[in-house]
Amino acid sequence: MPARQVLGSAVAMWSCYFVLITMRALVADLGEFGDLLWRRALVTLAGIVVTMLAWPLLRRFDGRPTATRLAAALVIMLPASLALAVVNQQAFAPVEARMIARLTDHNGPHKAPARKPHTAVHIRHDVTGNMLVDVDDADPDAADSADADPDTEGTRPAITVIQNPVEHEGLWRELTDVALGRYFLLIAWAALYLALGNAEMVRAAERREGEYRRAAKAAELRSLRYQVNPHFLFNTLNSLSALVMTRREDAAERMIQTMSSFYRHSLAADPGADVPLADEIALQRHYLEIEAVRFPERLKTAIDVPDAVRGALVPGMILQPLVENSIKYAVAATTRAVTVRIVARAENDRLVLTISDDGPGKTAESGTGIGLENVRNRLAARFGNEAHVASGPQPGGGYATTLVLPLTTAPSGRNDRTMR
Repeated sequence: MPARQVLGSAVAMWSCYFVLITMRALVADLGEFGDLLWRRALVTLAGIVVTMLAWPLLRRFDGRPTATRLAAALVIMLPASLALAVVNQQAFAPVEARMIARLTDHNGPHKAPARKPHTAVHIRHDVTGNMLVDVDDADPDAADSADADPDTEGTRPAITVIQNPVEHEGLWRELTDVALGRYFLLIAWAALYLALGNAEMVRAAERREGEYRRAAKAAELRSLRYQVNPHFLFNTLNSLSALVMTRREDAAERMIQTMSSFYRHSLAADPGADVPLADEIALQRHYLEIEAVRFPERLKTAIDVPDAVRGALVPGMILQPLVENSIKYAVAATTRAVTVRIVARAENDRLVLTISDDGPGKTAESGTGIGLENVRNRLAARFGNEAHVASGPQPGGGYATTLVLPLTTAPSGRNDRTMR
């Protein structure tokens, strides 16, 4: 627990104690209110100090079983309560002495009261160390008969003062009475400390669980993201091999340069981070340029990304497997020209991305289906139920895959970044 929170709990408990005993003093009207008030405040301050001194000892048992921590609190608070009892006795001893002296002088053996009933004054201490004075009235007729013969010993009215001063009853008894009351307060604070400590441990465990969950999700996203590069490399190396075998050296050189540019930008980004849609589109342009070297007559491209959504954040290379599928199952599967389209639009708070082609309409699932499944898994790991994927043949021919994900915008300064 933070020291500020511990201090706040100690101050709150002892302040509550101070307010309650002050209100009791006002109701009981014990007198000498001002003198008792500052002494009571001094005892309260001592309570805060002793509580804070006991805290480092209690802290040594943090993380232990609750039964062990409770037993430690019961033991540690014993000497603490005795110390507070000593402070309380020293603080209120002068006031107690004055009150006893005043009562004794007023009702001494040589001063007879003027026609008052026989009165007994009992002076005692409660468990909190405060002095209580009880006054009992006796039969007034006895006082009248005593007034008739004031020299008669034993019949003269006198206020009987019954007191148990420290020198008679022993210091240990008074300190024990007070210590028991202080012990209860300290144990109550210790219980509050244990409860707050347990709550803090629960919050810390929840924070660690959240960190572990985020780390696991980041590791999953990186793992899925790393699956994309080998898949892409395999396809491009096949294309490069075909160019070399057909002795198209210039085209092979352009493909190598384009591949170098593609990997330089794709590998520089954090594999688990989101990127602006403009960057993702730039990567796909690089890839389509690579494939255009292989299919110069058959591959046509159309990209429609409005400026309003260029800054939208998407998982890095999320479109790569889908564009590869269009090349593999549409462009490479036919001898005619095929247009691969990438379209983006905003619908309320959603970003809608569509990758389509007008090829023969062969489904990606007819192959291994790794690319499309990778996209589904990455979106599920990143957005949960807030994103989904729909794919299938188009009514007019061809195949389309649509991604719907939350629309979030990149911070200012990243929207216009392009790759060269």
